[in-house]
Amino acid sequence: MVAWVYIVSNQRNGTLYIGVTAHLAARIHRHKSLDQPGFTQRYKLTRLVYAERHDEILRAIQREKSLKRWPRTWKLALIEQLNPDWDDLFGSLSMEI
Repeated sequence: MVAWVYIVSNQRNGTLYIGVTAHLAARIHRHKSLDQPGFTQRYKLTRLVYAERHDEILRAIQREKSLKRWPRTWKLALIEQLNPDWDDLFGSLSMEI
């Protein structure tokens, strides 16, 4: 089963949320709708700034846990390596899902 590790933010160098899902399009749509109470709604985390595909859900979960333990500077560097302008990647990635 394909799984995705992703990072959403509210702005460049803003608040980060790292998650894992098997259905990236649906998950990001929920983030964008801001209809579920919690961390992502409170900080308006709607911009997909990083996503990586995994062929196994267990590996994706391991990677998510690993990224959550990283220092913030490493997370920012990871995002900027793929997405230096912090663009919302959802439109371009939705074609690959």
